[in-house]
Amino acid sequence: MSEEVENILHREGITLASIKARSMAFFIDEMLLSFILVFALWDNFSQAKNIEEMINVTNMFVLEYMAMKIFYQAFFTMHYGASIGKIMMKIRVIEIATLHNPNVLSSLNRAIFRIISETLFYLGFLWGMFDPAKQAWHDKTARTLVVNV
Repeated sequence: MSEEVENILHREGITLASIKARSMAFFIDEMLLSFILVFALWDNFSQAKNIEEMINVTNMFVLEYMAMKIFYQAFFTMHYGASIGKIMMKIRVIEIATLHNPNVLSSLNRAIFRIISETLFYLGFLWGMFDPAKQAWHDKTARTLVVNV
């Protein structure tokens, strides 16, 4: 993290969210979206006779699930600065340049690169654990930080 950004955060009394809080928010969001997926596809899941058929149902809708995740993350980040999981963990996303909620393009960029990071074995999330500003790949590309409320 640059010294200029550190100075701005210090001056504004803003602290970075912990990896633990971010991980919990991620878990909450994943559980919520998984329940929504199962609810939406309940007819398909209820007709599955075994685990293999359930996996096949899930695989048939993987692109729709990714689109749902992108929409969810982009919408909540743009409008509230946080997903439901982040709201529950009392953390939020801010643009580095403005210290406000990310705009439409930044939110969409962040959501798309979040999915890319997930598909690449969560390497972008792992990166964030060792980054001084705790920025995962999706934070770096969108120029955002996750901070405490």
